[in-house]
Amino acid sequence: MDFIEKIGDTISAKGKEAADKAKELAEIASLKSQIGTCEEIIKKNYMEIGRLYYEEYGNEQDAPFEKQCRYIRNAETGIRELQEKIKKLKGL
Repeated sequence: MDFIEKIGDTISAKGKEAADKAKELAEIASLKSQIGTCEEIIKKNYMEIGRLYYEEYGNEQDAPFEKQCRYIRNAETGIRELQEKIKKLKGL
């Protein structure tokens, strides 16, 4: 009987170890998910700051980010031109 009890104890201990490891992995996954959520919030707000800056100072020649604002204006012009080409192709 002693042998069977030892096997039972070993199985029980291994089961507890596996359960503890699974719990640890689940907690790590949850924490990583929370980190991802925080990073998305940061990214969203950085983008909002950039958009607000561009709206406020995008046309100023001496703005600290004048070059990047110019690139945005050029890209916006390109988008409008491409949209016009699409309209012409559609016959609108």
